[in-house]
Amino acid sequence: MAKHVGYFPELKRNWWLKNRYFTLYMVREATVLPLVFFIACLLAGLYSLLQGQQSFQGWLQFMQNPITIVINLLALVASLFHAATFFTLFPRVMPLRVGGKAIPAKWIILGQWFGVLLVMVLFAWVFGRGV
Repeated sequence: MAKHVGYFPELKRNWWLKNRYFTLYMVREATVLPLVFFIACLLAGLYSLLQGQQSFQGWLQFMQNPITIVINLLALVASLFHAATFFTLFPRVMPLRVGGKAIPAKWIILGQWFGVLLVMVLFAWVFGRGV
């Protein structure tokens, strides 16, 4: 098998900063970093809950640390940004049709945000009743 020989321009490390589209793409992909921390915190909390009261109290103290709170707030902002970009792209990638007629993109996007709001209200109702 012959080796492919062609022109491959050298890309510098900051190639993605030169185009707004690629910059937003990279920022969107970077939203996973604070979300990984958030998920690790939740898993650590579940594990500490299984270990007993003293372990769980240690986890609660860790969660009250200002740095932990800031990173988790960053994770919230990152997840909302990720959702907003996903919701905006969804109608382009998968246009919905009802009766052969296309549903306007803004309705699809509003429907997705309505779903987010509905889930938030449901969680507040379910978990707020025990308080």
